This record gives sequence, C-alpha cells and structure tokens, in this order.
Amino acid sequence: MSGRIRIKICGITHPDDAMVAVNAGADLIGLNFVPGSPRYLELAVAEEISERVAGRIERVAVFKDATPEEIERVLRRVDLERVQFHGSETEEEVEDVDLPVIKAIQGADLAAAEEYPGTILLLDHPTKGGGAGNPWNWSEATELIENGCDAILAGGLDPDNVAEALASLGDLLPWGVDVATGVEGEGCRKDPEKVARFVEVVRAAEKFD
Repeated sequence: MSGRIRIKICGITHPDDAMVAVNAGADLIGLNFVPGSPRYLELAVAEEISERVAGRIERVAVFKDATPEEIERVLRRVDLERVQFHGSETEEEVEDVDLPVIKAIQGADLAAAEEYPGTILLLDHPTKGGGAGNPWNWSEATELIENGCDAILAGGLDPDNVAEALASLGDLLPWGVDVATGVEGEGCRKDPEKVARFVEVVRAAEKFD
C-alpha cells in the first residue's frame, strides 16, 4: 500500500482501465459481478482484467445477494484477493467466504455495523445505495471509526469532493475510500486524468492529517 488510506477504483470494465488505476497508485480495483449493473463483467473479460494487473494491485469481486454457487463460479475462474458484498448478506454468509470480505452498508448505521464484527465496512449512501454516485454526509462515519471500525468512505466521491469528505472526519482516517462514477468518462470507462487526480488529492490529504 502506498499510503495510509487505501484507494479503491471500483467498476473496472476494461484491462486498460485497470492499468490506469495501477499507474495512478491506487491500492484496489473492484470487478463487478452484479447482474443488471452497467459495469457487470462477463467472466472472460474479468479474467483478462485480473491477469493484466496480477501482483500489481488488489483485485476485489463485487457481488449483491449472489448464491454460493454464483460466487464459487467466479472465484474458480478469476484470480482475486478479496470479495465485496453489496446486498442483504448475513454475517454467516460473509464468514462462509474464504477470502477477506468488505461488506457494504447504507450510511454509517451503527446497528448494521454491529452485525458484521471484524469486517471492513463500505459506507455507501444511506438511502440510494451503490453505483449511482450520490454524495451524502460522510462525517456521519466519525462514530464508527472512533469505535474501531475499519470503514471505507463511498457514495458520490470524486476528485473535487474527496478532500472535503476526509476533512469532515477531523483527525480520523478511514480504512479507505471508494470511487467509481466520480472518475468515469463515457460508457463507464475510467478517465485517466480523473483517476490520477483522485489519488493525488487523497495522498495530499494524508500528509496534512
């Protein structure tokens, strides 16, 4: 990891975009296996992306209410370091996965966080869910982080507001930040300039902590 805050570029749809994330200094990329999502990946494309950046960045599979069989089908074919769940998965379902897990919850919900002890939590928009690029009051994550939760800020982040989001936490640092829509151009492709600027802003914010 190149900094104290992990930077995840989610919704990678092309091998070249994965390399954009690598070259910018990001720490993780997200590969989307949620049917119906505009960033959904066929296995052959996911394999190509994964192979292109093997050993250079952490690769995360994103699922939403997938069956164990669907998850196993992906993990058999695609080399990955971590799994991210975006649905109503239970603590037991999270723990059944052999890889480390990120669990998305809506906002900084303390009750929801307590359902997944020891799990890294991705804090998305409180009502509008993931993938839509909707900002929210990220400062609400303060209590979770103060309580020792490893939290990833998400939901509407972009190069222009991520410094504000981090500053809203005061002296606290999240485990990571997650961006998809906020660094995209047309067709869900990542914009190299936006990705690079996002990473630069986060790294600059770390220095002033």
